[in-house]
Amino acid sequence: MDQGRCHSQHPRAQLRLENMCWRIWHLARKKKQLEVEDQQRLAVRRWEREQGRRDATEDMSEDLSEGEKGETVGELLPGETPKKKFQRNSSNLEVWSDDNKEKKLYIVLISLHGLVRGENMELGRDSDTGGQVKYVVELSRALARMPGVYRVDLFTRQISSPEVDWSYGEPTEMLTVGAEDADGTDVGESSGAYIIRIPFGPRDKYLRKEVLWPHIQEFVDGALAHILNMSKVLGEQIGGGQPVWPYVIHGHYADAGDSAALLSGALNVPMVLTGHSLGRNKLEQLLKQGRQSKEDIDSTYKIMRRIEAEELSLDAAELVITSTKQEIDEQWGLYDGFDVKLEKVLRARARRRVNCHGRYMPRMAVIPPGMDFSNVEVQEDAPEVDGELTALASSDGSSPKAVPAIWSELMRFLTNPHKPMILALSRPDPKKNITTLLKAFGECRPLRELANLTLIMGNRDDIEEMSGGNASVLTTVLKMIDKYDLYGQVAYPKHHKQSDVPDIYRLAAKTKGVFINPALVEPFGLTLIEAAAHGLPMVATKNGGPVDIHRALNNGLLVDPHDQEQIASALLKLVSEKNLWIECRRNGWRNIHLFSWPEHCRTYLTRVAACRMRHPQWKTDTPKDEVAADDSWNDSLRMCKISSGEHELQDQVKHVLSRIKKPERASQDSEGGKKVVDNVPSKYPMLRRRRRLIVIALDYYDSNGAPEKKMIKIVQEIMKAVRSDSQTARFSGFALSTAMPVSETVEFMKSGKIEPSEFDALICSSGSEMYYPGTYTEEDGKLFPDPDYASHIDYHWGRDGLKNTIWKLMNTDEVKGGKSKNPSKPIEEDGKSSNAHCVSYLIKDLSKAKKVDDLRQKLRMRGLRCHPMYCRNSTRLQVIPSLHLEHRHSGMYLFVRWRLNVTNMYVILGETGDTDYEELRSGTHKTVIMKGIVEKGSDELLRKSGSYHRDDVIPGDSPRVAYTSGKQLPVTLQKRYSKLRNPRPECELVVYSFSAPF
Repeated sequence: MDQGRCHSQHPRAQLRLENMCWRIWHLARKKKQLEVEDQQRLAVRRWEREQGRRDATEDMSEDLSEGEKGETVGELLPGETPKKKFQRNSSNLEVWSDDNKEKKLYIVLISLHGLVRGENMELGRDSDTGGQVKYVVELSRALARMPGVYRVDLFTRQISSPEVDWSYGEPTEMLTVGAEDADGTDVGESSGAYIIRIPFGPRDKYLRKEVLWPHIQEFVDGALAHILNMSKVLGEQIGGGQPVWPYVIHGHYADAGDSAALLSGALNVPMVLTGHSLGRNKLEQLLKQGRQSKEDIDSTYKIMRRIEAEELSLDAAELVITSTKQEIDEQWGLYDGFDVKLEKVLRARARRRVNCHGRYMPRMAVIPPGMDFSNVEVQEDAPEVDGELTALASSDGSSPKAVPAIWSELMRFLTNPHKPMILALSRPDPKKNITTLLKAFGECRPLRELANLTLIMGNRDDIEEMSGGNASVLTTVLKMIDKYDLYGQVAYPKHHKQSDVPDIYRLAAKTKGVFINPALVEPFGLTLIEAAAHGLPMVATKNGGPVDIHRALNNGLLVDPHDQEQIASALLKLVSEKNLWIECRRNGWRNIHLFSWPEHCRTYLTRVAACRMRHPQWKTDTPKDEVAADDSWNDSLRMCKISSGEHELQDQVKHVLSRIKKPERASQDSEGGKKVVDNVPSKYPMLRRRRRLIVIALDYYDSNGAPEKKMIKIVQEIMKAVRSDSQTARFSGFALSTAMPVSETVEFMKSGKIEPSEFDALICSSGSEMYYPGTYTEEDGKLFPDPDYASHIDYHWGRDGLKNTIWKLMNTDEVKGGKSKNPSKPIEEDGKSSNAHCVSYLIKDLSKAKKVDDLRQKLRMRGLRCHPMYCRNSTRLQVIPSLHLEHRHSGMYLFVRWRLNVTNMYVILGETGDTDYEELRSGTHKTVIMKGIVEKGSDELLRKSGSYHRDDVIPGDSPRVAYTSGKQLPVTLQKRYSKLRNPRPECELVVYSFSAPF
């Protein structure tokens, strides 16, 4: 029987072996295939980048002399050292000093994910609550103490969930009171640093950052409301009655960068970005590992949505702050929106005051993070150190003085606590490379005999309840401790408080230990600075920020994180050579001031002050009748910057000034028997007096892009439904938003006997122009646009350079190495639909039209910042300024300009629409989607394969979204209005957007 059992088991064992071999072969083959695909992708990307750089240089070279052309070409040649004259001399910057204490600035910081609070930070609780949380909180406190800074608001997510502490549900938390004047008096009741928590996403759930993306617009609406209110409050306290706008909006990480970009566009204030870690770099690292395909990576990390958010942030940012130069060259250099070589060329042209044709690259600045050294005890070697450790390790319980509790917690793991402590402090993330460190320690007997190892790996209760990556690392750590029999030599406590961390550093320093950061890639390495401040030499990865830290401090050794023998040798060298240890310790103390918070904030404010300062170019609270109309408009226009090449905008402004001074016209028309619109104010549009505004966004066109007459019926039915309730009709107004130019819009409305004056606002040409019928019109009834709005959306807009580039990209078939011999022309310019801030094209061959994300990528590579979109039943391509999407930005502009509250917006849509359709379905407004009406939109031209998905933009199962049919619309409207018969004091913005008739 035993012999038969052996015979029966042998085939099964052989089969398992064969299956294992096939699996190994398959995995190796898949990895090789991914490597080939990666190489091909990188080759295509390099070619596209070079082509974009070449096109940008050719377009700009017309303005240069022959000598300058040679310099520009030389600058773009690969492999050459940049010429010295292209390097910026930072000494030309005026360093921020106490002379700025009278400025009283308002600064906004944004950090959305993780658990953010000022005290007892739960660092390491999960992958979202790490060093970034500590950084932004300490930055807020440090900035609030700087001369000239009045208030700092740190925005994050409000979380009211049983999963987390109640403190994360508090709407406001004070971090520090405001600084005092020289005479000791407080500067104001609202001064200081605060955490402002904005609710967005499910209120009762703590969400990881990868699933926050569909809710970003909801945060933007809430943050915008807070900023508007705070600007008014600060204006009353320190602004002489005028709003105090944010000096800068600073986004941290991709999600906050996306939000900061939208807020910057809505408020027209400068934006600063800190990436912390970057999506493209993470994608490259994961692809190189060969374990997951690009699709699997995107499914897990939403990496494509993150990358697009980072690209959008580069479109808007004036300044990008990095921790190291390596981050600029090797990480930001991977992005479409930043090219190191092209940025130097554009900077040189700007310095010579040569036209860049609308091309722009954000400025990069290396500013290492700061640290608070106030609680650091700098102690030289003292005789009582051994006494403390001896007492702590003794069994009789006697102790000459109290010692920190965390010391006792660590000592219970160690047989001989007198040995030097090798300290690693990070969350148990695979990329932190803790297992390689443990393997190096376990396999180096001299190191084990000479030192102990302490692993501070966040906080945990039950490993089985932790996320997959963290649980896997911790399980491997426990198995390796058992494998190498490291009991009594390795400490790995389950819990520690943030306040314990300085004591842990002190203990390691007292034992003459070493701090190690073995991460595969470390963006900066704040813990290295903390360790140096406490007198610990370092061993750190040579990949990333530690290179710059080591250059500044010279207090340790750099290693290859993949080489365990090199790690072990470096650690052994430092703990065994006492003279080297002392030298590294003293070097760290000598140079640590370079990383203090005051030094960081001084450099930060110096760099921000060098940005192009912007703010809303009007007086927001101007409803008083005694203010002259021409004065208010002249104030706004006087602040409008007219840049080179924008003659059309300049002509519009002059035209407004020539026509606006007519206060007596309304009364003259009345006396002459002419028709007078009853809602025409003498100075400002009725928008400022509306409590509710209905914005009708129509997108129903025939196959040629001409408006269908059935749209008229839609408009009439909506107006009828609103006016059927006399109580709501009194404070409700209408606006029309369309892709048509104003002339075509007015003509079309008149064909249905609808007067333009029935609308408070007309938003035309995909949101590139804003009109106020009945208020700003010429004597013949012709409308002219709001010049404040024109200046508001003008930032980073380069019409002439954009026209040339769009024509080249759309009318040629690009192939690697050049252009095809028989170029097709799928578009032609639509002059009737174009204006100063909209370039419109007719689509002649839809099959050859480039997708929006593909076109935007190529424009970014050429330094052009804009928003291309397909509209009018895919018959038009319209390009407007970046971040100013047709419906969303127009609504946010009305919120900022006239205080029409976005939270009460009702958006009625079809099931599809233009390529900006997705933007209308996210935010704090309510959405009603008409089913079975829209047959075809332009969304098929939005994204190419491999991009992010609609679910990454639109929240699923939102309580703010309802579905209905066209025939039920009047009933639906009346029900909605019946719930709002007594409107709140703030205004409501209601939007009815259709892509088809009832």
